[in-house]
Amino acid sequence: MSFWEHLHELRVRLIRSLLIVAGAFALTYFFRFRLMVWAQKPFMETFKKHAIAQAQAAHLPIPTVFDPFAYTSLTEPFFSLMRLAVWAAIFVAAPFLFGQIWGFIKPGLYSRERRFAIPFVLVTTGCFLGGAAFAYWNAFAFLGDILFKEAMQAGLRTNLHLEDYLDLFIYTVVGTGLMFELPVLVFFLARFRLVTATWLLKYWRHATVAIFTISAFLTPGDVIVTTIFFGVVLEALYFVSVLVAWFARPRKPRLDVIEPE
Repeated sequence: MSFWEHLHELRVRLIRSLLIVAGAFALTYFFRFRLMVWAQKPFMETFKKHAIAQAQAAHLPIPTVFDPFAYTSLTEPFFSLMRLAVWAAIFVAAPFLFGQIWGFIKPGLYSRERRFAIPFVLVTTGCFLGGAAFAYWNAFAFLGDILFKEAMQAGLRTNLHLEDYLDLFIYTVVGTGLMFELPVLVFFLARFRLVTATWLLKYWRHATVAIFTISAFLTPGDVIVTTIFFGVVLEALYFVSVLVAWFARPRKPRLDVIEPE
């Protein structure tokens, strides 16, 4: 395919992806209020635990109503719910979106490599959703517990903005989901002979410095525990990628191209 053919193919794939997300958004927006309850669940469990502990320590009545969220703009709830529905639509459409990605890169592959179509879609979708599930059930609860504990110990009263909470929630869930795509990326880099398991092991110290530096800049808040947590997760994925690169290495040596006389 020529450059312009690739550009046309990219345009087609982007339009299809937008239509897929738009169709999924029509469904997720209908359930936006349930999605909001679902998005608040990890924090609310942590909030209830610390609120009850704080009341018991101060010998106060245990609260029966837990409502830490507030808004200062009439448009904030509307746009927050819409944004949550958009991200939920991306999660629902993830298999189809990864299918479009595969459709774009497929013309650049050999016929023997195109048999990875179904495994590519399944593995990339599984890694992304698995990373998001890990963030929802573990990472976000851990992060919320640390940050909320700091606020409680400082004697601050809970009055959270819905938009700020969703920023933290979406960042953590989507970011962790993308982090779990690292082994998939390394698989294709290894297949194309751009990286090897030996090379990854040789420069693991450099990668560790880069991983924790990036984690320090990207993790919200100034709590060092959050940086360490996400850094350790990404470091573990790096070494998993080393194994992936070893299994994905081409078995046949590269053949030199001989020009005809």
